[in-house]
Amino acid sequence: MRKTPKRLYLIPVLSKSLDILELLSQDNREMTLETVHRETRISKTTVYRILKTFVHRGYLSQSPDGLYRRVSRPKKIRFGFGGQSAELPFSIEVTESLKEAAMSMGVDLLILDNRYDGPTAIRNAEEFLASRVDLIIEFQVEQSVAPIIADKIAAANIPLIAIDIPHPHSTYFGVDNYRVGMEAGKALAAHALSNWSGKVDWILGLDLIEAGQLVQSRITGAFEGVRDEIADLPVESFVRIDGRGLRDRSQKLVSEFLQRHPKDQHILVAAANDSSALGALDAVRALKRERHVAIVGQDCIAEAVNEMRKPRSPFIGSVSHETGSYGASLIRIGLALLQGQTVPPYNYVSHKLITRDTLPPL
Repeated sequence: MRKTPKRLYLIPVLSKSLDILELLSQDNREMTLETVHRETRISKTTVYRILKTFVHRGYLSQSPDGLYRRVSRPKKIRFGFGGQSAELPFSIEVTESLKEAAMSMGVDLLILDNRYDGPTAIRNAEEFLASRVDLIIEFQVEQSVAPIIADKIAAANIPLIAIDIPHPHSTYFGVDNYRVGMEAGKALAAHALSNWSGKVDWILGLDLIEAGQLVQSRITGAFEGVRDEIADLPVESFVRIDGRGLRDRSQKLVSEFLQRHPKDQHILVAAANDSSALGALDAVRALKRERHVAIVGQDCIAEAVNEMRKPRSPFIGSVSHETGSYGASLIRIGLALLQGQTVPPYNYVSHKLITRDTLPPL
């Protein structure tokens, strides 16, 4: 009786990849794409993709005349990432997105926590340089230390990508701060028009002063968004408060403001991020002023989304910065910089306003 051959658990594209690598390893030969295609009889499209992958991962090199050659000791590309804070939800989401993308794209990632602190970010930048990373992605909150960090990195001739806060000599990556602010302001104005007949006593901007003017333009945009929809609001009704993007601080400052204005019933709050927005919400709830306040944040973190699902919550919306797309985009930009490609100086991520009405069902 004839035996059925055992099933071979092979991965066809991996077998083809190894065929190509073994071919190029023979006497350390240099070959063109056409030669590899002819000798392996693998489709030219597949050969091209495999060769480019090996070059990207450091197993092959490609000379200017198009010849591919095996690299005896491949070096894996290594990025350094200074995360804003391991305790802030938005920063955690960015870090997870970057980790996933780095793993899938074959990039080694050294992660350090900037701890929402400028001096720590400087020390971390120095550690990246000592570790000889190929590129640095900086996500830190203090504009005042940005030139110090950027100068150290530029002196080492290492490319720098800065998230949200511009750094000298860097490539910017993040949201268009003024436009996301405008989205928030228009949402607040729409709430006032629908629920308060357009009456507004105060517009509070929970700012992030230390992040610099670009991030502060979120509040500038929010104020303009309100003005565009509700005319003739007095300039003194627009008040900036430095919440520093922190929940506890924002709760304290908003609580103090509400206690100074116990009779005002039409208060709009635009926050630089959701942590500040949730701090404002804590203050509103503690003083039982839910009917008097409407809040819109930035980042659309999970707690903000859960809050928006509550029918009578003052937290009416948040602008999503689409953190799920951060990792892949950052890795692609980083690899392009290392390959000498032209990269725009400002790279804006997509964003969209999320409200109770636009939330997907659970």
